[in-house]
Amino acid sequence: MMTETWILIFGLAAATFAVRLSGYLLGQRLPDHGPWARGLQALPGCLILSLVTYLLMQGGPQEWAAGTVALAVALATRSLPLTMAAGIAAICLLRAYF
Repeated sequence: MMTETWILIFGLAAATFAVRLSGYLLGQRLPDHGPWARGLQALPGCLILSLVTYLLMQGGPQEWAAGTVALAVALATRSLPLTMAAGIAAICLLRAYF
């Protein structure tokens, strides 16, 4: 039992190290300019947008109102942390009081 636990711990540690090292090595080989670089730079925003859109489609009026607040903050500030904080605060307030 004890040996299996240590094997599991070392296996997970090795897997974690391999994933992080592969990300670092792969990141060095990505292009700095060109269409692939532009696509990869836009990828995080596209992923967040797709997740938010999916959640808004499943949500109701409270989620849509919070999305509207987040969109207004995004347009006014162009700051991702402020947008996320405004959206989270809006949905928490709307769910707590309505």
